[in-house]
Amino acid sequence: MKDYKELTKKIDTVIDAYTDELFAHNCDLADHPEISGEEYETSKKAVNLLKSHGFQAEYPFAGMDTAFRAIAGPSNHKHKVALLTEYDALPGLGHACGHCLSGSISMLAGIAMQDLQDELDTDVHIIGTPAEETNGGKITIADQGLFDDYDMALMIHMYDQSIVDVKALALYAAFFTFHGKAAHASANPWDGVNALNAAQLMLHAVDMMRQHVKPDVRMHAVIHDGGTVPGIVPERAQLEIYVRSLDRIYLEELIKKVDNCAEAGALATGCTVEKYLRDPVFFNMKRNETGIRTLEEVYDEVGVPLDGDKDDIFGSTDCGNVSWICPAFQPVLKLSPRGVPVHSKEFEALVRTDKAKECLVQGARILSHEIAKVFSDPEKIASLKADFKAE
Repeated sequence: MKDYKELTKKIDTVIDAYTDELFAHNCDLADHPEISGEEYETSKKAVNLLKSHGFQAEYPFAGMDTAFRAIAGPSNHKHKVALLTEYDALPGLGHACGHCLSGSISMLAGIAMQDLQDELDTDVHIIGTPAEETNGGKITIADQGLFDDYDMALMIHMYDQSIVDVKALALYAAFFTFHGKAAHASANPWDGVNALNAAQLMLHAVDMMRQHVKPDVRMHAVIHDGGTVPGIVPERAQLEIYVRSLDRIYLEELIKKVDNCAEAGALATGCTVEKYLRDPVFFNMKRNETGIRTLEEVYDEVGVPLDGDKDDIFGSTDCGNVSWICPAFQPVLKLSPRGVPVHSKEFEALVRTDKAKECLVQGARILSHEIAKVFSDPEKIASLKADFKAE
């Protein structure tokens, strides 16, 4: 077993040396936000920074123009870890999810681990994962088998609490387009087939389902197109719906029921309906007790109190898909006061503050200490793998 305390001393020295540089990178991204799939300058800046620290980069990566994989050294060690790096912003809200900061944390942690790869016999790769807010860049990477050889993947996310065992919901997002027949709504409405009625019936059916689903389920929808003017029977209506659950297997049952609601609305009104997925299905996070317990120890060692509600539901993340391929973790770190939510202007205003810089240091230490704690201890490595196979 390697001397964990000596490893963390080396790690913290590197983190302290490059905190200012990575915080400047964070602030630059916050000042120049790019939305999902359009992170061209953002990803270029990240790659150039990592190259300046001796990393070699595959860029573009996994068929995505704004994804990358950065590797330091020959990448020939026994174990392999992925530091997941997000950097996409939200339309109109900038980095209100804090990805500029969480991505900088992963990069700083990767730089801190660069010279310890031989000592731990572990490759530490930094993987740029774009488009988390939309179609999930991690899913694209995962579907190509590019996480199959990793022993662990991890990142940290900003929040209004600090929680290790994050409950992330599996997510199904789909569009349903109903097609009917236009007619004059006054002169000859009987010749029309009302697509808006079909969409409304689908929504009513989904609402009636709410009494009969598990408490963790979330279902929410909007109508994008419901006709043009009241005097014309709507010949087209489009509905977008999200369905979420803590269990991706149960989510499959819900998907079938929601699809039936759409078919029922179409059948009752004489319309046709077509469906297409907005994004791939996001999976829930697969628990790994060894990794979670080790993270709890690391949070304590770094001086970050776990002050969050363990029953709090975080939302959905494409990191969930990774967690079903290898042990993966996305703990959260408190940036905002309790009650200031992510995806808000108030949250975005915090990503350039002294508190954000403190989170940068804490987050980089948490990630790098977690890697050191697991991969300096053969028993922990074996336990991590056993938990993954057992769950």
